Amino acid sequence: MTTEEHRPQPPAEPRSSAAAVATSPAGVPAPSRTGQPGGSADAPRGAGAVSPAGTKAGVPAPGRAAGAVTDPAGTATGAVGPAAASGDSAAVPPAGSTVAAPGSAAGSPEGTERWAAEVLRADDALDTLAQEWDGLAARCATATSFQAAAWLRSWWRQYGRPGGLVVVTVRRDGRLVGAAALRRRGPFGGLTNLGAGLVDFTDVLLDDGCADRAAAELAAALPLHRPWQHLELREVHPEAAVQRVFEAWGGHRRRYADSLCQYLPAVPMDELLKRLPGKTAQRSRVKQRKIAEAGVQVGSATAEQVPAAVRELLDLHFLQWQERGVTPEHRTERFAQHLIESTTGLVATGRAAVHRYYLDGEPVAVNLLLLCPSFGGLYMYGAHPRLRERLDIAGLLFGVALDEVRSRDIPVLSLLRGQEPYKQRWRPDQLPNQRLVLGPGRFAPAALLRGGRIKARQAAAHVLRTRLPRLKEALLARRRN
Repeated sequence: MTTEEHRPQPPAEPRSSAAAVATSPAGVPAPSRTGQPGGSADAPRGAGAVSPAGTKAGVPAPGRAAGAVTDPAGTATGAVGPAAASGDSAAVPPAGSTVAAPGSAAGSPEGTERWAAEVLRADDALDTLAQEWDGLAARCATATSFQAAAWLRSWWRQYGRPGGLVVVTVRRDGRLVGAAALRRRGPFGGLTNLGAGLVDFTDVLLDDGCADRAAAELAAALPLHRPWQHLELREVHPEAAVQRVFEAWGGHRRRYADSLCQYLPAVPMDELLKRLPGKTAQRSRVKQRKIAEAGVQVGSATAEQVPAAVRELLDLHFLQWQERGVTPEHRTERFAQHLIESTTGLVATGRAAVHRYYLDGEPVAVNLLLLCPSFGGLYMYGAHPRLRERLDIAGLLFGVALDEVRSRDIPVLSLLRGQEPYKQRWRPDQLPNQRLVLGPGRFAPAALLRGGRIKARQAAAHVLRTRLPRLKEALLARRRN
């Protein structure tokens, strides 16, 4: 987990609006034109990569549905999605029309369904949608704890700028079936995801029952109409729901590599140790025996106990890293408030667990474990230095986390982002996230410029990592301090 480097500086703009989107036929799935990370838009997406759930990466291309979008000023801007890009004006029916449901006669009163989309800019939009939002998250197989209403609302309250929230929703017969929480960045119409450096996975929400159509409607509703506008999404899993939106987008689109995430299978500790080389496995078994003999007691915090538990976690986190430098954002009160509020909501809804560890009656460690159907994620922990002197902290935390995810039939334990040595020891499977950039039309100057900056920074990071490692460490230490 890393911290956010920049906060949005939005110019003055209407703080609430709704963009009505006309319904459109589902259409025929378009051929996939997705690309590998690195700026390409034409190669297959991550074929053969293993997802956290253990399935092959790759999402079917969505339908080519697209609707005419009305901007906040009420001006019709025409189709934005693939239908517009192909010049197929016949694919877009008049605004307000209805579309026959599959298997029913067109125009039949019983068999019609109505699709509509809105672009909401009110600062309380997430609060208003909270119950529906979590209902949709429960119907979206790719949703993680970072897409829960509790996490997003908390982050926006602590980090958002008034007037900067952009929430795009898609409804089918009034029911929420697609949603994206975005924020304005910069003065020229840039958009990006909420969470910035505090999230390990970015995504939209799509109802599994109509994901392709919802993705196409969501793509058509994105407020990207002018050349200086663009959308950048960080930390996107190769099988995230937003990959469908990416495929449905008819304008400029590019993928770039992002952070590397690592995963372990949710198996008993004895079986996990079989992944390790002989001597390493033997030493790890000795460490596990010491943990069992130490008498460490572990308890899970209730929602009411979360505020105190998170404060303990942060205090121990500072002690743990004080000699090597703590990430500056982790020292701030806004981060503490965000972590307390979001974790309270996540624990209350079963999307997180906070484990508290006691030794000789004293609290010695606290670990925050995020939970979703496809994986459990080790988000943040704090451990007292004296515990490190006695026990293997990683072995202790991983053992309890594995028990937790296995008890919930979750197949994978994610180590999330980062390649710290204590993670590498366990020989985790690796799968990089992606960064997506979208722009209106085939020639999108702002999106092209953003892509150029991304590639330049990645090239500089590669030089630092491979040729100037000492300079990289010095820069990181300066940033932490």
